[in-house]
Amino acid sequence: MSILSKNRYTLTSALPYANGPLHIGHLAGAYIPGDIFARFLRLNNKDVVYVCGSDEHGAAITIKAKKEGVTPQQIIDKYNKQIKESFEDFGIQFDIYHRTSEKIHHELSQEFFLNLYEKGEFIEKFSEQYYDEDFHQFLADRYIVGTCPHCHNEGAYGDQCEKCGTSLNPTDLINPKSTLSGKTPVLKETKHWYLPLDKYQPWLEKWLIEGKKDILKSNVFGQCQSWLKSGLQPRSMTRDLDWGVDVPLEEAAGKKLYVWLDAPIGYISATKQWAIDNNKNWEHYWKKQSNEADDSTLIHFIGKDNIVFHCIIFPAILHAHGEYILPENVPANEFLNLEGDKLSTSRNHAVWLHEYLEEFPGKQDELRYVLTSILPETSDSEFTWKDFQARVNNELVAILGNFVNRVMVLSHKYFDGALSIGSPLNAQDEQTLNELKSFPTEITNSISQYRFREALGHFMNAARLGNKYLADEEPWKVYKEDPERVKTVLYVATQIVANLAVLAQPFLPKTSDKLFNMLNIDKQGWDKVGAADILPVGHILGEASLLFEKITDEQVEFQLQKLADAKARNAQALATAEPAKPNISYDDFLKMDIRVGTILEAEKVAKTKKLLKLKIDTGIDQRTVVSGIAEYFAPEDIVGKQVSILVNLEPREIKGITSQGMILMAEDADGRLDFVSPPTAIKPGSSVR
Repeated sequence: MSILSKNRYTLTSALPYANGPLHIGHLAGAYIPGDIFARFLRLNNKDVVYVCGSDEHGAAITIKAKKEGVTPQQIIDKYNKQIKESFEDFGIQFDIYHRTSEKIHHELSQEFFLNLYEKGEFIEKFSEQYYDEDFHQFLADRYIVGTCPHCHNEGAYGDQCEKCGTSLNPTDLINPKSTLSGKTPVLKETKHWYLPLDKYQPWLEKWLIEGKKDILKSNVFGQCQSWLKSGLQPRSMTRDLDWGVDVPLEEAAGKKLYVWLDAPIGYISATKQWAIDNNKNWEHYWKKQSNEADDSTLIHFIGKDNIVFHCIIFPAILHAHGEYILPENVPANEFLNLEGDKLSTSRNHAVWLHEYLEEFPGKQDELRYVLTSILPETSDSEFTWKDFQARVNNELVAILGNFVNRVMVLSHKYFDGALSIGSPLNAQDEQTLNELKSFPTEITNSISQYRFREALGHFMNAARLGNKYLADEEPWKVYKEDPERVKTVLYVATQIVANLAVLAQPFLPKTSDKLFNMLNIDKQGWDKVGAADILPVGHILGEASLLFEKITDEQVEFQLQKLADAKARNAQALATAEPAKPNISYDDFLKMDIRVGTILEAEKVAKTKKLLKLKIDTGIDQRTVVSGIAEYFAPEDIVGKQVSILVNLEPREIKGITSQGMILMAEDADGRLDFVSPPTAIKPGSSVR
């Protein structure tokens, strides 16, 4: 069934966290795909609401505020304004860009909580959670850092390791530390309300695994399947925090709703505000209707790191509530890398949207084009400035821009911009116009399946068709001998330009506007595309102008130098070694049994990018160790390598594999890993003292 068979759509893009600006990874993950889809639906006269907003609660906001010595309110006001303006300047066409700090959102989030509470859906239990004795407060997940038990990243947060992407509980961390005092927190009893995800697992398996197997993208389905296979556990929906939505219970004074309970509800509260502002009924877009055929189609556009929340936790909340529709699809994208490295906000290794808009004024569509052409739809992709330059110069300028410019210039040069048919259309003309009719169907099919890169490729092929037609017909050579033939050629070529103007609207909206202005016609809907008579005989074209300019070597070098300067500043800041950790007793040190081992076998762990399964001869035995080093070492290169291994670490199950120990790695300021190894061969089992 085509997506266009539906009539009403509710589209969301992930709420950006209001503690920093937008970068190109955000655009490629959620906002360009969502915007393309929304524009496409509107061109097809569908009833669409496309919502987004700033996610303004949670520990990361308060951490940012503490670092900058300001209030959380000042942080969210600053970044909400910057993000909102960046979206508007870039041309992302939300119906509303809202804020989770608004009263309407707090009230709706509390209504959701109370609905589940009154139905008895929550599990109330006391648990031990980390508490900072120096600051006299319980620690939210993001206020706790430690070593990830899966990939051994020492900077993992209490809710997630951002290096390997694993979702964590604070008590999973090895050597946890409070980010407030830098000291080891203590466990202290507190009461919270848990959503019993394990209770909903059978329903999720039926709705998600059975019902969405042929609908979700493979990368999304695989992650969901892995989560469910591991077995869901109850998850706390409240936090001991001083910033966020109050838990609406007297006994919960001082507690806030978990940000991943209130943030997705932000989509609904945004729609509710939009409906108030536009005299609409918000329930038509979010609630089940008496006739199921009238239900809206809900689609979430997100990045890879938000899959579990949009596919498992939020649907479980909606299901438990009972009145709301569930997502039809969650076409999440993978990660976008930058110049051979991961995007990093903390290291300033990023292309910031607000800076791009200042440094490349008027070139919004150039960035849209390049990012769409490299969208990480099923696997990670990479943005480089050289590739950006090549795609703009060799594709936008040389193919699309060149074709349009030649048609417009020749039409004005020979016929003062007036369209007419001279000699009758010949076989070549008919064939070209017939080929033109195929592009809207191809683009529709690709967009309907969330294959935006493919859809953009079809659009550019339409421009290539026009270029080939002009090159074959050579009107600049034919004009002297047969001006009537040239009238027909330019008539056909201009109809191709008109079709490109319509086809460009989802992908390159500002370029499309330029084309409609040059053609001197109003915007056209998708129903016009493929037609050979969008422009009538006798129509007068507007003035010709260049669609695009080339990106210069100087512009590229400037951007590369910015990244190099940021890297140098990071290296300088990290040039000194990290401060020593708190002292331990000699007896504590003696508890660690570190031996020299030899790697006998190494292989990648299926469906992971970071993990290797190692078989190590420890001198005591041969054992399996799972290590997060796959990004730095190929399995075949480390067989026979001697390593240092902590052999008396409690075994842990990682991706279904029991890992018996931890190999020791050195990590430099850039995050590069290397083995801690003896310089000469030594007998396995030798102690490291």
